[in-house]
Amino acid sequence: MSENDQKSTSPEVPEAALRLAEAFIFAAAEPVSPRALGQILPEDCEAEAVIAALATRYAGRGVDLVHVAGGVRFQTAPDLALLLRRVIEVPRRLPRVAMETLAIIAYHQPVTRSEIEEIRGASLSQATMDTLLEAGLITSRGHKEAPGRPALWATTAAFLAQFGLADLGDLPRRADLLVEAPSPGGA
Repeated sequence: MSENDQKSTSPEVPEAALRLAEAFIFAAAEPVSPRALGQILPEDCEAEAVIAALATRYAGRGVDLVHVAGGVRFQTAPDLALLLRRVIEVPRRLPRVAMETLAIIAYHQPVTRSEIEEIRGASLSQATMDTLLEAGLITSRGHKEAPGRPALWATTAAFLAQFGLADLGDLPRRADLLVEAPSPGGA
C-alpha cells in the first residue's frame, strides 16, 4: 500500500496534536484515559484517532503505546525488557501471601477481610494488607452493610497498570488457572 493510500484510509491527525498527546502520555504518572487526552487536544481531534496514530508510530520501536487501566501509557517493548533488567532496578516482588490476597481481591471484589480469610483458609495479617495498600494495589471501597460494617477491598488502577491489564475483564478466567491434579498411576 502506498503512502497516499494509507492517508486516504485513515483520518489525518495533525502533527501538533500527536506531539501534545505524546508529551502528555510520557509525562503522566498514571495511564492517560482517552477522555483526559481529549481535554487537551484541539476540538477537531478525536482522542481515539490520536491514540491509534501514536500506537502506529511507536510500533516496533523501543517503547510501545499500550492500553492499561482504562488508558494508555508508554512501556518498554517486551523484547527489550529482559535486556534492561540488567541495568534497571526491578521493583521488589510481593510475598506469596500478598499475591494470594491480591488475587482473591481481584476476583471477588469488593470483598471483606474476613471473606478473604475464608477463601484462603487462613488468617490474614495486617502487614499483608499494609503491603498491598502501600504499593497502591488495593483500596477501600466503602463498608459492607453487615454487623460491624467491615471495610470492602478492591483493586486500583495501579493494580491494572502493574499487571498490564486494560480492565478487570482481561484477568484470566479462574477456571483457566486451576491445575488439574495428575491421575493416580500416571497418564
